[in-house]
Amino acid sequence: MENELLLLQIRELRKAFGEQKVLDGIDLGVKKGETLTILGRSGSGKSVLLKLIIGLQRPDSGSIRIGDAEVTRMAGDQLDEIRKKIGFLFQYSALYDSLSVEENVAFPLRRHTRMPDHEREERVRELLARVGMESAAAKMPGEISGGMKKRVGLARALAMEPDLMLMDEPTAGLDPLTAAEIIDLILELQRARSMSSVVVTHEMQTVRAVSDRIAMLDEGRIRVEGAFEALKHSRDSLVAAFVKQGIEGEPCHA
Repeated sequence: MENELLLLQIRELRKAFGEQKVLDGIDLGVKKGETLTILGRSGSGKSVLLKLIIGLQRPDSGSIRIGDAEVTRMAGDQLDEIRKKIGFLFQYSALYDSLSVEENVAFPLRRHTRMPDHEREERVRELLARVGMESAAAKMPGEISGGMKKRVGLARALAMEPDLMLMDEPTAGLDPLTAAEIIDLILELQRARSMSSVVVTHEMQTVRAVSDRIAMLDEGRIRVEGAFEALKHSRDSLVAAFVKQGIEGEPCHA
């Protein structure tokens, strides 16, 4: 994969917590418009990787480049500028309980832009309509379901029109019908905006639907990387366990 084609480039990334090596020399790249899915057992470092990319945690060593910017050396205002180009869909949506649905979606626009009130309100309406939540604009997070919270979280993540979307377990905890609706929505948005995405999930339904490429983390390293069909026919026992469980409709916690 040629470096000039990469929106996200990760090289020799390492992170440990005390004696525990979580990431031990990770190399990954994501092209513009590509969706990379990260698989791995619980505690394999999937969510840590997302936090390192967005700068919520610092690596011990290694490089993370988003476009032309080396984010591991950034702090303060510089890092905030890069974050404007990144959307983050948290596992549990992470909506502000004290803000309404529309106020949650408007939050990044208020914080990072000087958009006039009427333009911001129109932008929020458009975003909520895009995810099918326009009628719930005035509701509080405690008044809507888990699937609806995911939709609102997705609208908020899109508010700044990011180049890169990070998604942590976007369908976790949802019933199969709602999960399928969220997957369809993610696919629709990806096609519309040609965004690059990094998706962390253990749910094979999501993996099969959204992935251009898959990387499996194991013991701090990339165990296997490739398209779903390549993983499906892998002779690696751990990879085979993940795929087999997913195809049979069971959670992939192998």
